[in-house]
Amino acid sequence: MGAAGLLWAALGALLLPLVAADEGILHASGSGVPPVTKDYCIIYNSSWVSLPKTLDNATFTPLENLTSTALCSSAEVPSGLMKDKAVVVMTGNCTYLEKARIAQSLGAKMLLIATKSRLSAISDNKTDFEDVTLPIALIRYNDVVDMELVLGNEVNVTLYSPPLPEFDYSMVVIFLIAVFTVALGGYWSGVAELENLKAVASPGERETRWKKEENVTFTPVTVILFVVICCVMLVLLYFFYKWLVYVIISVFCLASATSLYNCLAALIGGIPFGQCRITCSNKTIEVRLIFLAIFCVAAAVVWAVFRNEDRWAWILQDILGVAFCLNFIKTLKMPNFKSCVILLGLLLLYDVFFVFITPFITKNGASIMVEVAAGPFGNREKLPVVIRVPRLEHSASTLCDLPFSLLGFGDIIVPGLLVAYCRRFDVQTRSSSVYYISCTIAYAFGMVLTFVVLALMKMGQPALLYLVPCTLITSSIVAWRRKEMKKFWKGSSYQVGCRPR
Repeated sequence: MGAAGLLWAALGALLLPLVAADEGILHASGSGVPPVTKDYCIIYNSSWVSLPKTLDNATFTPLENLTSTALCSSAEVPSGLMKDKAVVVMTGNCTYLEKARIAQSLGAKMLLIATKSRLSAISDNKTDFEDVTLPIALIRYNDVVDMELVLGNEVNVTLYSPPLPEFDYSMVVIFLIAVFTVALGGYWSGVAELENLKAVASPGERETRWKKEENVTFTPVTVILFVVICCVMLVLLYFFYKWLVYVIISVFCLASATSLYNCLAALIGGIPFGQCRITCSNKTIEVRLIFLAIFCVAAAVVWAVFRNEDRWAWILQDILGVAFCLNFIKTLKMPNFKSCVILLGLLLLYDVFFVFITPFITKNGASIMVEVAAGPFGNREKLPVVIRVPRLEHSASTLCDLPFSLLGFGDIIVPGLLVAYCRRFDVQTRSSSVYYISCTIAYAFGMVLTFVVLALMKMGQPALLYLVPCTLITSSIVAWRRKEMKKFWKGSSYQVGCRPR
């Protein structure tokens, strides 16, 4: 559980899809009454053609599906078939502009080039093709197939490119989920700490409490070891993604079902109903806990089966993800501020390296972190390492990249471990939650700062670059002002003490 959790933490970067090309929308309309319409992603070159920003006064053109040819020669299509039409052809051995010149000479009004690989920028040399004036755009082949299935054989199309929204309000939902999870995880860890202190003070309860306790305490050495393991796992995922992604999905199902059970079991533990027990093999268990376990396993299985259903599967993934983060923050105990600094500092360097430095190392110039999070080589399967919320603003980026705003689990778990330590330290020192509240507010401020940078730079960001300094500096200032830095740095001695035999 610890290794898997830190892997998710390491993979967690808040990502905004990188705009590597001019993105636009193909608005298609069927021939039914009333006509069915649907939007599809296109990539175009804004230096070749200027697309309108809205559909106002849009002119529709009949679409001719010629994906059986690559249009590298005018002899490939019958004369007059393209006249005054938008034509879609496949990529081939000739350049985009060579196709466009042929299509224009045959009377076409628009050229769409279908590709079965990931959409990329259109970048041919246009200096030798100044006579080419018709719009050229790249479209996914799967979208062409979908167009026929949804809209029929008679389709009219037009192109436009709406401006990117300055701010997507789904980020507000992401913010609320993140702050809620970190605050609740830290509080839950403090409740467990208070019970531990009571057990230490009462010898009769001590052994019972330690038997129930499932916490794992990280030392500086194990922190370094796990960060190294995370680096190795990320590189392995980059090279062997299409196999390892299913391993990660399987581990997530197991870990999230267990986490959801632990969260709900703690919630219903204080309800004085349904406590009847059954005995099996000299062990007793409450019936309601058996039904709870079945429910949690069923939730994970349903997500696994329908994980690629974008309309509603994201809700189940977010619930499982929040439960996973809560359980991890409560279960993994940082023994002192020193361990927190080492963990957060190393993962900050890790995040920055794999987002900003690896593009200078990889052959295709892509960030390893971005490639793994988005799914290398257009792989449909995505790693379940993020909280997903559908974007509320309509734009070409929504169609072309991801229709969701994303927050990596690591951007919750890693700072959450520090918030949890602050809460436990408050319990130990009876300091009226000053460390916990200050660190939680600092986390919220760091999230806002991350969103601001994302909006300004329009590119993927390692969120820990902003969350780690905000939380660490705030915690340090509080400890320094209260003259408790030495105690805060070393932690409580009983946490690392040996249990009686």
